[in-house]
Amino acid sequence: MVQIDPQRFKGQTAIVTGASRGIGLAIAERLVAEGAKVTITARKQDVLDEAVTRLGGPDVALAVAGRADDPDHQADTVAKTIEAFGSADLLVNNTGINPVYGPIMQIDPDAARKIMDVNVISALRWTQAVNAAWQAEHGGAIVNVASIAGLRPAPGIAFYGVSKAAVIHLTEELAWELGPNIRVNAVAPAVVKTKFATALYEGREDEVSQAYPLKRLGEPDDIGSVVAFLLSNDAGWMTGQTLVIDGGVTLGGGA
Repeated sequence: MVQIDPQRFKGQTAIVTGASRGIGLAIAERLVAEGAKVTITARKQDVLDEAVTRLGGPDVALAVAGRADDPDHQADTVAKTIEAFGSADLLVNNTGINPVYGPIMQIDPDAARKIMDVNVISALRWTQAVNAAWQAEHGGAIVNVASIAGLRPAPGIAFYGVSKAAVIHLTEELAWELGPNIRVNAVAPAVVKTKFATALYEGREDEVSQAYPLKRLGEPDDIGSVVAFLLSNDAGWMTGQTLVIDGGVTLGGGA
C-alpha cells in the first residue's frame, strides 16, 4: 500500500518541467499529495490547464506554457512561481524529446542538436535560473529525469541515449558544485507506459514485459514516488546519484 505523507513538502514549492501528462504529471501529483505547491510546464496551455485542475486547482498548481529550451520561458516560469507561491525550493528537469528513431549513423545533425538542446542544455539552464532566483540563497533539491538508455547502448534510440548519458554526468557535476545546500540526483527509468514511449511497446506489451523480472512495464507513479523520495529530507545524505527504476530489466542486460 502506498504511504502518503501530506506534510512531507509542506511550505515548499516545486517546478516540474514537461508535466502536462505522463511521468511529469505523476511527479507533480505526488508532490502535491505530500504538501507541495507546484508549477508545471509544457508547450500547450490547454493541456496544462487540464492538468492544473487534476492537481487540485490554482491554490496548489500553476501552469506556464512555453518551450523548455527557451531561456525567456525559463526565466518567466521561475519568476511567476516565486510570485505565486513564495519560493522555488525543488526542481524536476523532466522534459525530454526523441524525434528520431533508427541507427545513430543516420541521424540528421540538426535533430541531434535539438535533442541535446532540449534534453541536456535546457536542464542546465533551468538549474541556473532556479539557482539564481532562489536556491543559491535558500538551498533546495533537484532531480533530473534520465533513462537506462543513458547507461548502455540503446539501438533505435541511440542519440536519445547519448543525451541521457549527458544528463547523468551533468547531475554529478552539478552535485559537486552546488553542495552542501543543494542536492542534485537523477532517476533512470526503463520503459514506462506513457504516450512518449508508445513506440517501444504498443501492440506488444506482453512480449516486451517478459524481459522484466517483475513482468510488467513501468507506470508513471513508479517514477513519481522515487522522485519524491529524492527531493525529500529522507534522501538528505544523497547527492550526485542516479537511481535505476527498471523493473529489473537491466539485470539481464536488457534495455
